[in-house]
Amino acid sequence: MKRILSLATILLISFAVSFAFGQTDADNFYKSDLVNVEKVFFPNQYKMKVAGNLFLPKDMKKGKKYPAIIVGHPMGAVKEQSANLYAMKMAERGFITLSIDLSFWGGSEGEPRNAVLPEVYAEDFSAAVDFLGTRPFIERNSIGVIGICGSGSFAISAAKIDPRLKAIATISMYNMGTASRNGLKHTLTLEQRKQIIAEAAEQRYVEFLGGETKYASGTVHELTDKSAPIEREFYEFYRTPRGEVTPEGASPLTTTHPTLTSNVKFMNFYPFADIETISPRPMLFITGENAHSREFSEEAYRLAAEPKELYIVSGAGHVDLYDRVSLIPFDKLESFFKEYLKL
Repeated sequence: MKRILSLATILLISFAVSFAFGQTDADNFYKSDLVNVEKVFFPNQYKMKVAGNLFLPKDMKKGKKYPAIIVGHPMGAVKEQSANLYAMKMAERGFITLSIDLSFWGGSEGEPRNAVLPEVYAEDFSAAVDFLGTRPFIERNSIGVIGICGSGSFAISAAKIDPRLKAIATISMYNMGTASRNGLKHTLTLEQRKQIIAEAAEQRYVEFLGGETKYASGTVHELTDKSAPIEREFYEFYRTPRGEVTPEGASPLTTTHPTLTSNVKFMNFYPFADIETISPRPMLFITGENAHSREFSEEAYRLAAEPKELYIVSGAGHVDLYDRVSLIPFDKLESFFKEYLKL
């Protein structure tokens, strides 16, 4: 008698095989004996407390000033998802690094939780410069930034009005404005956009009267036979032990789910407008060869002025560059920041 496996069992086996043979290099929770980590808090310009992890190489010399790199997490995530990994790896290479939780997420302040406010997200990067630039062991004229996924667009938004960010690198960048207005590859119609805006506007009445908060779609919590490849890609990071965490004061159930009423603010977000004004500060756009988000890095590269570089990681998808250490080009990041931050 043949045994018929349930869909859930098949999917679980499929994931296990994929992880065992294709993603054994995934190391989101990487630790290093060469680096000390300190939990820090600092205010942004709006007096909201920003939470961060400060990574300090153990071989730091007393009295010496070091270049620093700020690392921002993917949109809807927290610093423990991808940002800490990049911060740890770059600290091993001699930089002082700071991973941060964006306001409204993780350990940072901001109500309601999971709110979208791109201006404040960008401000958090400038506040991180305030913090780092006032540490006695930091060379304040040598501070750079790494923005992962949505944080790539927030870091660019910050850099346009904060010349203290001397070198900007993005990883698997999402332009959260374009993605919200037009969808991937411009698949969202104007009528669909208007419908989303109208739904969010009506929901404001509900919440104003004390009704339940509604959240926007994000990473799915279950896979089905109809799940799209992009849904599966994010699921394998955010909903499995590979990358799942319990954010401070929150639940994994709300990870990657912004509030519906605030998410439409991205439709007024244009981070690539005037991107050329960042020059002559250098920009490095890193994306995967097979990344569904590749279009955003290519557009930013096209619009940016020199010096700029588009770096394509062979064989990599979008989420691969969150945590797959054999694919993430740490050597490229090291050479970029050593050249422009003068390590």
